[in-house]
Amino acid sequence: MNKTDYDRALYYTHRSQWDNLLILMVRTEDQFLAKKIEHFLHAYNFEKDYAVIEKRLYSLLRYIDHANEAAGDDYLETAVTGSI
Repeated sequence: MNKTDYDRALYYTHRSQWDNLLILMVRTEDQFLAKKIEHFLHAYNFEKDYAVIEKRLYSLLRYIDHANEAAGDDYLETAVTGSI
């Protein structure tokens, strides 16, 4: 996993940089992240119900948090074993 992708996704979401978030969606190797970004951007652009947009945003943010923790655990595990 590339922890940089999750940091970028969080930054772009926080700064409302939707063009950069779209580019990240295309370039990332994490298909789950790409799908979460796709669902959020689609809801943001086309959904009239704010509750749906909010649901997609929170889903994206929860996934970023989860993946960031998992990437951090993987990094710590490789640092302890010395196989960096």
